[in-house]
Amino acid sequence: MDKKLLDIICCPVTQLPLQLLDTDRLQRLNAAIAAGVVKSRAEEPVADALEEALVTRDGRLVYPVRDGIPVLLEDAAVDLRSLPDDACA
Repeated sequence: MDKKLLDIICCPVTQLPLQLLDTDRLQRLNAAIAAGVVKSRAEEPVADALEEALVTRDGRLVYPVRDGIPVLLEDAAVDLRSLPDDACA
């Protein structure tokens, strides 16, 4: 993920700055995806593991990054508050 891009993009829902989701939380999110408990804000199951993801500075919403391109669509976001407590705390 290009650091310059991170300086200029923000969450389309909250307008908060975004940062890369750290490796530990990404692994836990991917484990929850594999367990079938992750849904997007559009209530669609997230089936594919994420190689990278962006998270709002408040840690609430996660956006997938596909082939180096952030998918900043509200419906593609995952609300971490909707996951089990141990999934991405």
